[in-house]
Amino acid sequence: MVDLNSVIDDYEKDMIGTMSEMIAIRSISPVSGGTGEKERADFLESLLKSMGFPVVRYDYKDDSGAIRSNLVVKYGNAERTIWIVSHIDTVSEGDLNLWNSDPFRATVRDGKIYGRGTVDDGQSAIGSIYALKALKESGAALKYNFGLVLVADEEVGSKYGIQKLLEERIFKKSDMFLVPDWGTPDGKMIEVAEKSIMWLKVTVNGQQVHASTPDDGVNAYRYSIMFLSRAYDFLHEKYSANNATFRPVSSTFEMTKHEKNVDSINIIPGIEVCYLDCRVLPQYKLDDVMKDISGIADGPDFKKVKISFEAVQREEAAPPTSENAEIVQLLKKVVKEQRGIDAGPIGIGGGTCAGFFRRAGFESAVWFTCDDIAHQPNEFLVIKNMVDDAKVFAGLFV
Repeated sequence: MVDLNSVIDDYEKDMIGTMSEMIAIRSISPVSGGTGEKERADFLESLLKSMGFPVVRYDYKDDSGAIRSNLVVKYGNAERTIWIVSHIDTVSEGDLNLWNSDPFRATVRDGKIYGRGTVDDGQSAIGSIYALKALKESGAALKYNFGLVLVADEEVGSKYGIQKLLEERIFKKSDMFLVPDWGTPDGKMIEVAEKSIMWLKVTVNGQQVHASTPDDGVNAYRYSIMFLSRAYDFLHEKYSANNATFRPVSSTFEMTKHEKNVDSINIIPGIEVCYLDCRVLPQYKLDDVMKDISGIADGPDFKKVKISFEAVQREEAAPPTSENAEIVQLLKKVVKEQRGIDAGPIGIGGGTCAGFFRRAGFESAVWFTCDDIAHQPNEFLVIKNMVDDAKVFAGLFV
């Protein structure tokens, strides 16, 4: 039999080339100023068909009218399927001044590929495609069908991605799922649990006036700072429990995005829009968090303003996957065989597609090998990690 690892090693140059072509295709959600994944899905669908795989495509039109594209391949004749699920959308590039190279033109340097979406989640998308190709070309007998899923919309909630695919009922209860969308540089952690997530839009309404006469108005900016600071301190104090399963071990409530207010320095803003990113341990309920946030806004210090809230994203923590689950034990075995690594379970504050599978009753594990560079300027993947992860992916099926 052909050695699978040697086959995948021989693909390294092709994997780099495919990654470079893919990164040049912007795949940003319309919510974040992009046009969606359709063009990138077109490219990957053509690639998969050129490899001889039948592709089932699921396109959905979002509220902006953009087409959000998902690709599904199922290869093999076994009774059960392991699905490897990667996302093909990316976050935006952010401040271009912080990049050392064009984020949408792959730069290969010192064993790394730089570019937006290289590690999140391009490394796993390309790695899983070439793992599938290696299994086909080697003629390996598969213990499980290889299910390849390339999904849309993961970065902003998966409404047009994995949530839609679950409604299509293409997965069976006996199936297992690997979501290679979180990892560590040493590959020692298998994610089996996620915190609850709430992205909260906070709108503070005051009264706009000239900055020279502040008492004639109500400074929404100043009150937003007061509110966010008060909420930050209160929530961290009340929801202060630690859970050693998770990294970080506690709940987090972070001020993040801030929308533009006024155009001139001498104008006191009457409207302020800002955001809280809440990652809450499963023992707490988001309803209770929201009640406390609203209670702060209704307090006496904020009577001069009206503060309203909108949950941009809200997902209660899914039931965790047991560390004894079949997919976790199989993954641990293959990681040990392929990499000599003893991997153990962990919970995270980030959200992945695995959470949706867990809510639907599917055993799901999250693992790949990566540096913590996702969403940052000068994002990169390590080429060796991409190739070696592909060997692990392929090893699950033989």
